[in-house]
Amino acid sequence: MEKADAVVIIDEKIGRNLAEYLGLRVIGTLGVLVQAKRRGLVSSFRTEVDRMIHAGLRYNRQLIERICHDLGE
Repeated sequence: MEKADAVVIIDEKIGRNLAEYLGLRVIGTLGVLVQAKRRGLVSSFRTEVDRMIHAGLRYNRQLIERICHDLGE
């Protein structure tokens, strides 16, 4: 059964590559947070990312800074 609007949320590189190879639409947790910020569902992208980092997730700091800049934070 196919769903044209289905999205896989995954950060892990090998899993992302496999999902894309299988033709699935992929977004990472940072992409989900960007969408949430743009839709007004969270007030601060940076605050939410900092919470995730505090919980043990790791992200590229340069990427975080670039996204924050793009979002005006």
